[in-house]
Amino acid sequence: MSGMSAPEAMLSGAATLIRSAEGFRACPYRDAGGRVTIGWGSTHYRDGRAVALGDPPISEAAAEVLLEAAITEMWVSLAPRLERAPTDGQAAALLSLAYNIGATALAASSLLAKFNRGDIVGAANEFLRFDKARIGGVLRALPGLAARRRRERGLFLTPDALSLRKENS
Repeated sequence: MSGMSAPEAMLSGAATLIRSAEGFRACPYRDAGGRVTIGWGSTHYRDGRAVALGDPPISEAAAEVLLEAAITEMWVSLAPRLERAPTDGQAAALLSLAYNIGATALAASSLLAKFNRGDIVGAANEFLRFDKARIGGVLRALPGLAARRRRERGLFLTPDALSLRKENS
């Protein structure tokens, strides 16, 4: 559905989920999977450069700019792969997952295939499979990722994004 625009509620919902899951860090750090990140889990700056451990700290406002740009880019990548219009909550949950695992991985997933077939509950259950990170070359389940996936799944199954505000209050 390449013509789908990104509703403000969906972008806001995705940003809220991501902020909650990632937490803000002004200085570059390695995440659980070893990727160097900054701000709200950004791995790249707007000019395309990868975040490096020696980079200077950024402000929360600068991190917001990176997050909003990344979410918008994810939507541009994801929208053409959607064969049905998602609710704001579904789109926000999909974007949060894509932000964490990458748009390419989401595009190739059974989650997206099930969503496109109309199997909403089946797609929702697929979120729970993405609870692992590669640590020292071995995939390991992480409690923080499991909790994030439960929140994404819950939002994916709600009829509208307004419930996101209630969940995170």
